[in-house]
Amino acid sequence: MLTLDDFDFHLPPELIAQHPAAERTASRLLHLDNCMLHDRQFSELPQLIKPGDLLVFNDTRVIRARLFGQKESGGQIEVMIERIVDRRHAIAQIRASKSPKPGSRIIIENAFSLTVTGRTGEQSEFFALELAGDGDLYTLIEQHGHLPLPPYITHNAETDDETRYQTVFARHLGAVAAPTAGLHFDDAMLAQLTERGAELAWLTLHVGAGTFQPVRVHNLAEHHMHSERFDIPQATVEAVARTHARGGRVIAVGTTSLRALEAAAQSGELRAGAAETDIFITPGYSFRVVDRLITNFHLPKSTLLMLVSAFAGSDNIRAAYLHAVANSYRFFSYGDAMLLEGLN
Repeated sequence: MLTLDDFDFHLPPELIAQHPAAERTASRLLHLDNCMLHDRQFSELPQLIKPGDLLVFNDTRVIRARLFGQKESGGQIEVMIERIVDRRHAIAQIRASKSPKPGSRIIIENAFSLTVTGRTGEQSEFFALELAGDGDLYTLIEQHGHLPLPPYITHNAETDDETRYQTVFARHLGAVAAPTAGLHFDDAMLAQLTERGAELAWLTLHVGAGTFQPVRVHNLAEHHMHSERFDIPQATVEAVARTHARGGRVIAVGTTSLRALEAAAQSGELRAGAAETDIFITPGYSFRVVDRLITNFHLPKSTLLMLVSAFAGSDNIRAAYLHAVANSYRFFSYGDAMLLEGLN
């Protein structure tokens, strides 16, 4: 039986990166290869990619999901959008001295209003919101919202964060957290990869705030994973097929890309299209699509640490994290990266 304690480790707080490296590719890269650990620089990544390999990136774009406002009674309130359902409806977490009731109205930045229509979520932890009056939620949030940094980053979003907490290839609005492995790439590195004969492909998975929610059960078999939306183009499905046919390796850039690819292949073959996934990947899972994974370091007891343990082996990941802590690697969203070889 897998338990939460199987995925715990000690992390000194000073190793949690609060700001990005000076340049996107200036982070360190820990390469875990057949139980061997290699300390590298992220700028060396193209040398570790072979002609005929395929890198799959998540091109989601982070929305300005943090909203400040007040109740009609005057009480201050903070809204963190979990996802925009459509141009008039959203699901959100709300922080207030007293939770708003259905039917109540929230005034955001004295610019627009949201009506609380009810509660939703596995434990009713989210609020269902509807735009009151005319307008489009995507537009209003981009105009009046604030960039949502992860809870372990202690400063409010600054000018630098506005660019560095987005990937250079971010296209489709909808995420409330960045696909952080992609933050290490700049346009010059993407060009280097194609010059080396690698192929690049894209998918979209809108990362939800649920990615930061702690696992609240000891027995992992009892955990219900949060759901996220993804969309895989037919061109990406065809690129994966070409890669495997020529003996190349499919490299997921980030756990979000891996989750989308594996979720879309649950029937046995990778399928294009849009869907929702609540796939929970733990050790013992058999990977169908992905051969290698580029990822950042993850929180103790997190579902993402469980995922990378399934991919590269629990003992291997445990050793890699101990090495990373001992060698002062930078952790989490603005931290350093890993290149993992799959067990399959």
